[in-house]
Amino acid sequence: MSAVKIADNIYWVGAVDFDSREFHGYEIPYGTTYNAYLIVDEKITLIDTVKEKFSNTLIQNISEIVDPARIDYVLANHVEPDHSGGLDSILDIAKAAQLITCSNGEKGLRAYYHQDWNFKIVKSGDILNTGRYNLEFIQTPMVHWPDNMMVYLEDTQMLFSNDAFGQHYASKERFDFEVDEKITLERAKDYYANIVLPFDAPVKKIFADLEGKDISMILPSHGLILKNTLTKILGKYKDWSDNITNENEAVIVYDSMWGSTKEMAEKIAEDFEKKGIQTKTFYLKEHHVSEIMSHIIEAKYICVGSSTLNRQMLPNVAAFLTYMKGLAPKNRIGLAFGSYGWSGESIKYVNEELEECKFEMMEPIKRQYKN
Repeated sequence: MSAVKIADNIYWVGAVDFDSREFHGYEIPYGTTYNAYLIVDEKITLIDTVKEKFSNTLIQNISEIVDPARIDYVLANHVEPDHSGGLDSILDIAKAAQLITCSNGEKGLRAYYHQDWNFKIVKSGDILNTGRYNLEFIQTPMVHWPDNMMVYLEDTQMLFSNDAFGQHYASKERFDFEVDEKITLERAKDYYANIVLPFDAPVKKIFADLEGKDISMILPSHGLILKNTLTKILGKYKDWSDNITNENEAVIVYDSMWGSTKEMAEKIAEDFEKKGIQTKTFYLKEHHVSEIMSHIIEAKYICVGSSTLNRQMLPNVAAFLTYMKGLAPKNRIGLAFGSYGWSGESIKYVNEELEECKFEMMEPIKRQYKN
């Protein structure tokens, strides 16, 4: 895709990846984007790059606006290669450019690329003047790596938010107002549930750091630029970082060998519904764990069921619990359930895993065969 004008002197010059379907074990059925932004001023500034395979796209998009050799500053807000993969190509062309990043960013980029680039280190509160514009750096460590950083452009009230407030969503549109609002909100929810959820304390710090700053537009590193949905997504991030859940929502996740655990899942769902609690049930042979997390993020009750196989829980259930534990949802109520033939260890192990999540636990439910 070609470069897109966002405002006077500010352009999207990134790449759209319609083909990717996986990111850190998180299923991304709608693809993704690698958003890079160009500010044309007395000093020409590039904010982030793209995944390495899209480096030529980045260079072509920049070339539609200026000669890439004229770039003065390249801002590396994140080490991860879907953000930094184009650095080598850009800095090979813009040989005089300074590479601006935080201390952890320099450490990570040196370790990953083994290049002695022209680094300039910044910290929160530092200002980069490009002529007309002043860019303020805001370090956001552990949203979601130690090196993450945002950039605030006060003149236009734009927040270049890096990995916060993004979505894995590929489309020809660049702005949220060009698509159905529901799409932006759902993809932002998927993104938070599968990437940002473990980092609630650092997310809360973002809001403290942004206090007093007017924001008219959020320009994330992935997905659509936020304008119409900005207020709603900021509100959702506050709720999600506080682990605010819906008391009337339950998620049931299970795998079953001969159908008995499936019957238990259906009966548990029926009992929840009788109490007015909306329930979503996921059979692990049919649903990916990342899809399930997008529902867990707002559900109060997390129920996990497994048959017993070789004195263990079923492998799909073990994988789901490992994935969920890493994402660390808090303030939930857990329930372990399952069927067994002669030993029944799976229910005990599922219960222990849910306890490790520090959920408030209900009494486990065991069922022998079909009794």
